[in-house]
Amino acid sequence: MVLATVLSMQDAEDVRRICLSLPDTTEKIAWSMPTFRVAGKMFVTLPEEETSIAVRCPKEERDELVLAEPGKFWIADHEAGFAWVRVRLASLEDSDELRDILADSWRQAAPTRLLESYPELGLPADG
Repeated sequence: MVLATVLSMQDAEDVRRICLSLPDTTEKIAWSMPTFRVAGKMFVTLPEEETSIAVRCPKEERDELVLAEPGKFWIADHEAGFAWVRVRLASLEDSDELRDILADSWRQAAPTRLLESYPELGLPADG
């Protein structure tokens, strides 16, 4: 049972694999860390020695996430004024949850032409 838990824990390679599977996504080192961009616009960073990610999230929704699941989500001080939230990779249930979070961030950064070209990825929530 413990082995299954360890095997299902999400890590930086899972983040990289899922991000790069999203349309028009590239990886670029910025601020000495991996960042992922859609059509040149950043939507994920891998800070904190790659044990967490930072993703785009509307501020109102971000605050609700942090209040609801403070062990999973938090706001870095230098990002408090921006629509970003941090996610602890070890606290995610599985790769589906990670994919949902990454795809949601991708949708918020992706240009309309990509959103229209990939309707299966959905549209960003109004925010």
